[in-house]
Amino acid sequence: MENSEMTLEKSSKKLPTRAVVGLVFLILGVIVTVLSFVFATEIFGKETLADDGATVIVTGSVFDKPISNNAFINSVYSKWIPALIRNVRAVTIAVLLSLVVRFVMRKSFARTRRGITVTKLLESFVKWVVAIVSVLLILSAWGVNTAALVASAGVLTLVIGLGAQSLVADVVAGLFIVFEGDIEVGDIVIINDWRGTVQSIGIRTTKLLDAGGNVNIINNSAITTIVNQTQAESLAKCTIGISYDESIERVEEVINANLPRMREEIPKLTSDIRYLGVNALSASSVDLLFVANCKEEDIYQVQRDMNRQLKLLFDANDITIPFPQVVVNPPSNKE
Repeated sequence: MENSEMTLEKSSKKLPTRAVVGLVFLILGVIVTVLSFVFATEIFGKETLADDGATVIVTGSVFDKPISNNAFINSVYSKWIPALIRNVRAVTIAVLLSLVVRFVMRKSFARTRRGITVTKLLESFVKWVVAIVSVLLILSAWGVNTAALVASAGVLTLVIGLGAQSLVADVVAGLFIVFEGDIEVGDIVIINDWRGTVQSIGIRTTKLLDAGGNVNIINNSAITTIVNQTQAESLAKCTIGISYDESIERVEEVINANLPRMREEIPKLTSDIRYLGVNALSASSVDLLFVANCKEEDIYQVQRDMNRQLKLLFDANDITIPFPQVVVNPPSNKE
């Protein structure tokens, strides 16, 4: 838990810097976008059709004026700068739309754990859509015929050949996980032998955060087994060994007389501690088993608290808890 807290503290220190940098770029993008609309004719010029009705002629742009005697530099200056401005405008609009849509979804749906899960899935979907649309707009700004690109059967075949099948499998698996309600954001689960808290369920991946602050990113299609430990209360177990010299009857009388008050000492319990009897006859101790109900996120702390309270109880009543001992006999001297 200490490592987890340190990791969260480190991430919280990084977040403001990232947020400031992102905000600065967003403000610059908004300024460029606004100016590109206000001075659209001056920046991009006026498009007119030639006499043949097919050729587009652009005139009136401030970037058409030569800045050098080199024709290549003038060509780059007149074509690249307007294209870059279009790119900034396209990306800025896409990011703003994404932020607005995600903000509305969070305010509308993220009121329950189920709503948070669906919201994170939709946010992941929106990110993919915005990324794809941004790429198409950027290509269009550089003169690429995006309509023909999207409609091209050859491109679709290439995409499928490059691994779209696994992508489709991830998307379908993610949709089934969310809408069947097997797990939700905030649940403590075991997925493929990895235990952690569900951070997000996206279009392609599911993220788990373990107690050490490590994030495991699993492709949705690779999830084969899920154990949800949050849907019902968990059972905290505690095994305490006593000496073979102790009287079982006396120990059980002490236990039964003091267990009810222990719930007040462990506030995270959701039930009384229950004594289930002798669990094992070990090599040097008689092992007694105690259990209690609690929330899964509190199970480790509850087990530590149970160990502490039972140790204090046994010490107060002179009940011996044995520990391994080694007896060394010195060799006898022979004349």
